[in-house]
Amino acid sequence: MGEYTVVVTGASGSVYGMRLIEQLVLAGHNVSVCFTDAGREVTAFELGFELPTEDARVARVALAAFLELQDADQIRVAYAGDLFDPIASGSHRTDAMVVCPCTMGFVASVAHGLAANLPARAADVMLKERRLLVLVPRETPLSLVHLRNLTAVAEAGAVIVPAMPAFYQRPESIDDMVDFVVGKVLDVLDVENELFKRWRS
Repeated sequence: MGEYTVVVTGASGSVYGMRLIEQLVLAGHNVSVCFTDAGREVTAFELGFELPTEDARVARVALAAFLELQDADQIRVAYAGDLFDPIASGSHRTDAMVVCPCTMGFVASVAHGLAANLPARAADVMLKERRLLVLVPRETPLSLVHLRNLTAVAEAGAVIVPAMPAFYQRPESIDDMVDFVVGKVLDVLDVENELFKRWRS
């Protein structure tokens, strides 16, 4: 059983983050989930899910119910303003952290080591501890500033997995396209999955 952190920021594509949380739990892993304020708002707009903000225990039950999981035991919700949360410390063991979807603002924060809130601090910790940090940007087109910041975080050790669905598997639905991207993220995490048809398999 692995320990993973998933951060959902305010980029469009919150369905990617939600599917990733679901798949990690179904694979038997524990998941610490953190939404930025914008991530919570975009998720409510795109998917109709409003994360409770007063009680983390209520929030994890609501999240598990939305994802149609049997229970919430493997989910822990952390709030973006809580710098006392365990994921803010390198002493907290985590196998990997995924920011999905990831805004260019978040990439810039990580690239410059700002660590101004819990998600950015947790990403900073992953880099300093030489642990796996995966960023899933969806922005397009990309400016020179975006590209330089992405290069900086890649040079610091992060893995960039752009939310770019493939078409060789002939997707028939939005779910197929989401599953391809989430499957590629799970591949980077070395988590077994059959979310998409592999080339010539």
